[in-house]
Amino acid sequence: MGVYKYIQELWRKKQSDVMRFLLQVHCWQYRQLSALHRAPRPTRPDKARRLGYKTKQGYVIYRIHVRRGGRKRPVPKGATYGKPVHHGVNQLKFARSLQSAAEERAGRHCRALRVLNSYWVGEDSTYKFFEVILIDPFHKAIRRNPDTQWITKPVHKHREIRGLGKGHKFHHTIGGSRRNIFVTSIMVNLHNVHIRYIDGKGELRLLIR
Repeated sequence: MGVYKYIQELWRKKQSDVMRFLLQVHCWQYRQLSALHRAPRPTRPDKARRLGYKTKQGYVIYRIHVRRGGRKRPVPKGATYGKPVHHGVNQLKFARSLQSAAEERAGRHCRALRVLNSYWVGEDSTYKFFEVILIDPFHKAIRRNPDTQWITKPVHKHREIRGLGKGHKFHHTIGGSRRNIFVTSIMVNLHNVHIRYIDGKGELRLLIR
């Protein structure tokens, strides 16, 4: 096995003594830094490479923490001025994951870069820490590489806002809607099939053009 396979096995055993100590030290280090900062190298090189990261010019890693827990409704003094069904303030849950929020904040901070993917690197009682992979679409090393030319097109601006990163649920991104997925993948197309009954017997016959 290669070195990345061993690193992957280490990160799978997060409750081992070694990983518990490493994660504790990493979280202490991340708490001393700003909420969003550039990382010199990926903390999990195996995970970053599986998500598309390369150690070459044009690739950037940003580390960000997102506060855990629910999301309080931003109303003054708890006054919602509405019907009782909408009076909730404190026990509200955010519809998206914290990882998607981290991708969005990184993409908003680095407007000229494209968000490729993100992954989890640690958490404590207050924050969850993620590392976001970003690509410079104007770098020559990216524009001249056939494998990365796709992300330089304008249609891929702010992928993180449209649910195209790891932080979002993938069933929100394929096909546009749940009904469209159902129609295209599960339902049988019978546009070219004629159904008719034979007189007297009631047998069903399918006639295909």
